[in-house]
Amino acid sequence: MVRAYILIQTEVGRASAIAGLIAEVPGVIEAEDVTGPYDMIVRAEADTVDELGRLVVAKIQQIDGITRTLTCPVVRL
Repeated sequence: MVRAYILIQTEVGRASAIAGLIAEVPGVIEAEDVTGPYDMIVRAEADTVDELGRLVVAKIQQIDGITRTLTCPVVRL
């Protein structure tokens, strides 16, 4: 299982609505609004790195109002 935190920037004033849409995407565990340079942090998981990439590119980035994402896979050191 691959887990990641996805930092997301949205169009101004759209973070709450977008968080609700993202929360419904299969593979998304949690979507929370935050303050700072990003508007929300999403916790997601997938079986493989490739599936995680497809989740981000094909599902999350396609949601209208998202302007930028940064995916941070969790590693065990």
